[in-house]
Amino acid sequence: MEKRKLGRTGITVNPLGMGLWAMGGSGWGHTEDGESLEAINRALEMGVDFFDTADVYGDGHSEELLGRAMKGRRDRFVVGTKIGWKGFDGEAGRSAYTSAQRVMAEVEQNLRRLKTDYIDVLQWHVNFQEPTMEMFIRGCEGLKEQGKIRAYGVSTSDLPYIRAFAQAGNQDTLQIDYSILNRTAEENIFPFCREKGIGTIIRGGLAMGILTGKFSPDSQFEEDDFRSAWQSDPEQHRQYLADLERVEGLRQAFPGENLAQIALGFLLSNRDVSCVIAGAKRVDQLVSNVNAAQKGPLSARELALIDDIVAPGGGRKIWPA
Repeated sequence: MEKRKLGRTGITVNPLGMGLWAMGGSGWGHTEDGESLEAINRALEMGVDFFDTADVYGDGHSEELLGRAMKGRRDRFVVGTKIGWKGFDGEAGRSAYTSAQRVMAEVEQNLRRLKTDYIDVLQWHVNFQEPTMEMFIRGCEGLKEQGKIRAYGVSTSDLPYIRAFAQAGNQDTLQIDYSILNRTAEENIFPFCREKGIGTIIRGGLAMGILTGKFSPDSQFEEDDFRSAWQSDPEQHRQYLADLERVEGLRQAFPGENLAQIALGFLLSNRDVSCVIAGAKRVDQLVSNVNAAQKGPLSARELALIDDIVAPGGGRKIWPA
């Protein structure tokens, strides 16, 4: 696939990236480190170069795995990681990053786990308000000057916060939840990023697996898989069933088609999208994602069929953050 620019950063990436949350070993059921490392190796072989992780994924284990995979070939990886998740990097919703120096010191721990001397994209993981925003931006500017990060941004779909973050500093990237089932970013977020030259990184493109078409109303998840709440929580279960109805609409609109291919093709059709993160913890999942993305952008007719199921700007947030 043709590489895309990550906003104004000067970084180019394969439009399909790899998400490493599940590899951390928490929230997505059972994982095996050997399988995870093999999946990263296969991703490189298949042309994937952007890898997304965070300090909170498995309490740093995801970053450590990526560090092991990069040994001796760091130049082949574009690394995006995050700090600042509430309840992990703070208490009771209050961030631990109370100074620029604290931000810079903690990023040294990301670098240590990743076994690298620089991070391509450092992302603020949740929208803590000022003065924490100011501390993060000041810390990032200091890290840029030291050559320890190439770019920085934020991971949130909160438009007022996105605007405030961009106004307060030199925001390079934004990571948001976007899929056929959640098109809310089309109304305001994408136009804003286009205007400001901000690169957009997409998470939740397969809607936590819903858009693969493999789930049913009775699907069960492991106890430590946060998706188990789709069955145990009445409101989430109601929303889950509504999402499955839309998936059935996609099946009827695209008979015999691979739904994951349609879902990723929809994302790649949007030129405001810089990179789509598709999560995987095994080789078969990684290969399935890459193969699904090979079709590339959808035709105007196919996009119109999707518009009939979820209108532009419509849908709902599915990603839990």
